[in-house]
Amino acid sequence: MKSSIALKLVLGTAALALPLAALAESNVQTGAATATGATAHVDFQITIPKILYLRVGTGSSYTTGVLAANTNIDLITFAPTAAQLGSGAVAGTGGDLLNGTETAAIVSNSGNVTLNATASGALSDGAGDSIAFTQITTAVATNTSTTALPAPTLANATSNNVVLTAPATKVISEDAKWKFSYANSAVVPTGTYGGVNTNNSRIVYTATMP
Repeated sequence: MKSSIALKLVLGTAALALPLAALAESNVQTGAATATGATAHVDFQITIPKILYLRVGTGSSYTTGVLAANTNIDLITFAPTAAQLGSGAVAGTGGDLLNGTETAAIVSNSGNVTLNATASGALSDGAGDSIAFTQITTAVATNTSTTALPAPTLANATSNNVVLTAPATKVISEDAKWKFSYANSAVVPTGTYGGVNTNNSRIVYTATMP
């Protein structure tokens, strides 16, 4: 066994003299002609990044694990007829799923997620008239996940918080179909309210996690 110990010392001294590098381990055992064992070791490390993916409307795939940014912003429009004014809910047009319906999804891996929606004010026609965002309702239906992703209730400022509680795995993957409607509960002055990032038209959905 002295030769084995001497060999280990030589190998150890040589390893210390080497520059920083990836080195594999080796081991030699010698002795009588009986069963002997030799061991070698390898360490492994995997670093997983924190991810938080939010999609409302047109966006990248998420059910296949392809999480990517998409800058497209959808426009949902409502156009009640004269006969419909003030008489109840009106369906929208547009949305990536059409008929005023958007894909909504969250994928995360670091615990609970809080979701809300923020408006800069009531929808305006630019002439002093307005329609409150509370007049735009969101109906939630399941999409691909067993549990449908809840939708914040729209308001003229920041909405209520929707809290998604992570399971023991800390991974959340929920989606839904969000269908927007105009409540149309009152007759309002003629005009075009909102638009493409104008007259307080834009809602900003925000997801946060630890």
